[in-house]
Amino acid sequence: MIIKYISFLIGVIWSYSIIKTQSVFSKKAGLIFKIFITKVSWFTLIAACYFGYKNFSIKPTIFGIIFAVLLVNIGFYFSKKFINQKFNEKQITIFKSFFEYTLIFWVIYYVLF
Repeated sequence: MIIKYISFLIGVIWSYSIIKTQSVFSKKAGLIFKIFITKVSWFTLIAACYFGYKNFSIKPTIFGIIFAVLLVNIGFYFSKKFINQKFNEKQITIFKSFFEYTLIFWVIYYVLF
């Protein structure tokens, strides 16, 4: 029972963190990210919520969803704070651009091949 609940929490945390990651990208990479990755994550989140509802009662399911959303939001907050302290704006922009173009390249590569 504990393993099932932990797997439910991991599923909700994983899918919500991917959905939350979309807001970090620029418009061009965000569109590709939204089309190819976020849609699947929404389905995964819905499936995880359904899994929680079918295996547990409504209270543990809602508690798990709230816990996962809070954990992801707190993680993003502290990650943003840490990155802004550690790196200057130019380094962040360079890394973000590199990551976005790499993401676009990989999506195009997997779509075409």
